[in-house]
Amino acid sequence: MSAAPASPESESESESAPDEGSGAAGPVVRGSQELPAELALRVPQLLEAVRSVGTGLELRSTLDRICETAAELADARYAAIGTVAEEGEGLVDFVFHGVEGKTAGLIGRTPDGCTGLLGALIHEPEPVRLANLADDPRSCGFPEHHPAMRSFLGVPIRVQGEIFGNLYLTEKRGGGTFSDYDLDMVGVLATEAGIAIGNARLYEAAQQRERWIDGSVAVTTALLSGGGAGDALQVVAEQARRLSGSAAGAVLVPAAEGGLEIVAVASEHPSKALGMVFPPENEFVAELLGGETVFVEDAATDPRMVTDFARVYGPMMMLPLQYGGRVLGCLVTPRAPGARLFTESERTMAAHFAAQAALALMTAEAQRDRERLAVYEDRDRIARDLHDLVIQRLFATGMMLESAQRLSVAPEVREGVGKAVDALDVTIQEIRTAIFALRHDPTETPSGLRTRVLREINMAAVPLGFKPTHRFVGPVDTVVGELTGKNLIAALREALSNAFRHAGASRIDVVVDATVNLRDGRQGVRLTVADDGVGITGGGRRSGLRNLERRAESLGGESWYGPGAGKDEAGTTVVWQAPY
Repeated sequence: MSAAPASPESESESESAPDEGSGAAGPVVRGSQELPAELALRVPQLLEAVRSVGTGLELRSTLDRICETAAELADARYAAIGTVAEEGEGLVDFVFHGVEGKTAGLIGRTPDGCTGLLGALIHEPEPVRLANLADDPRSCGFPEHHPAMRSFLGVPIRVQGEIFGNLYLTEKRGGGTFSDYDLDMVGVLATEAGIAIGNARLYEAAQQRERWIDGSVAVTTALLSGGGAGDALQVVAEQARRLSGSAAGAVLVPAAEGGLEIVAVASEHPSKALGMVFPPENEFVAELLGGETVFVEDAATDPRMVTDFARVYGPMMMLPLQYGGRVLGCLVTPRAPGARLFTESERTMAAHFAAQAALALMTAEAQRDRERLAVYEDRDRIARDLHDLVIQRLFATGMMLESAQRLSVAPEVREGVGKAVDALDVTIQEIRTAIFALRHDPTETPSGLRTRVLREINMAAVPLGFKPTHRFVGPVDTVVGELTGKNLIAALREALSNAFRHAGASRIDVVVDATVNLRDGRQGVRLTVADDGVGITGGGRRSGLRNLERRAESLGGESWYGPGAGKDEAGTTVVWQAPY
């Protein structure tokens, strides 16, 4: 069907809609003795058609079945159902029968119902019967490759008293026009179709609610499972994308410099949006941080969209993740260009999902705060023990050795004791450095990448029970950009966390090399974390490794793993690299 059909001419007939519930069905409900012979012969066919449209609960298959049944009932070559948008302007869906798939592909986009006869039927939902579409003054023609159509019959479909859409029939077989009997029959079918569509809608809404609830449970489980925050946010993005039928899903959190930063992206193809920041002066940022929901009809053409992230998408839904008046971030679900807008029910369920995700984020954050507090308390205890016990004992031992050195007459002994005292002094300085690192605030802004790497290593030393070795190659602080450096630190934290939780390692070597050349010839930085643990088992979780790969790919880099640094290559070596 096309967006162009039109209304009656002088020899065409335009019918007014029968009174709902009685008018359209009138000729059929009278006693069979009063029915004209032609109509009486078609009653069994009508009853079979009514039975057919009522089978099944899936909405799309129900619409397909109604089209096919209506075409058979009225002996029409083509049939279609146009679903009216919630706001009553245009069509959001168009299901057709009789046009081959190849022909439909050549025609291109289905009618939008904004112009022509289809648009007129939306605003005037009354039955229309035409002898020739082309002669109607509201006609705006057919698109290229569209099959020829002359006769036309349009009947509104009502669901629970509201207009759902219209049923269109064209090209009466044999070249004639649709009769009064055709109109009566299709009118009855449209009434029954409204009931079937209503049932299918209720079933679809229940199924959709169940999917959103399952998605909320998956998010809550991921956030409270004790895994990394990055993995949990990735689950939020993936579930939101899947449940909303969007092309992508993204989670944004307030950035340190203001605005909103993309920290998790789920899409069919690798995205370079990870780490992108929406500036604080953006209109959307102010609305989202104020707790308001934002809906965009076409992100690609909206002048308020100032980032490249939105330029490849169409309808977009932006939901604040807030709990107790505090905005933790926002959830963005964009659809492909030209896709249908989000319905009111989809918006409502997405808002409930965002609220549940925000609650889970708050709970997970409280859980991490408790764990972090426990770590800080343990660090303070270790620092006190090192200062009050270990250093004092080492200092006393050094003084005893110095006394023994003075009393000794043998030069060899005096020299050996002196070296031991010097070694103790070095040890005391190293312990004091460790105490300073233990008491240092990890949230303080670092001065460079080297400092941040050392801080992560020192923080990992507490749960590991030993300090990983480290080595820097090249001008790490001067050539590595802020975005790459931020993702490298996140990758290092993930790799050290995996080594602590899963590897059972006794040795970890960390190398940051800023002199490597990537596969495509660009210069970049490479992070290597090797351990001597148990390695990666066949059935082990790999969510952390996938997260490393996503981070690297978003920057144009890559990540992989291989044999470790233990005996006979025991353990795991994780490599992460990206351009500057």
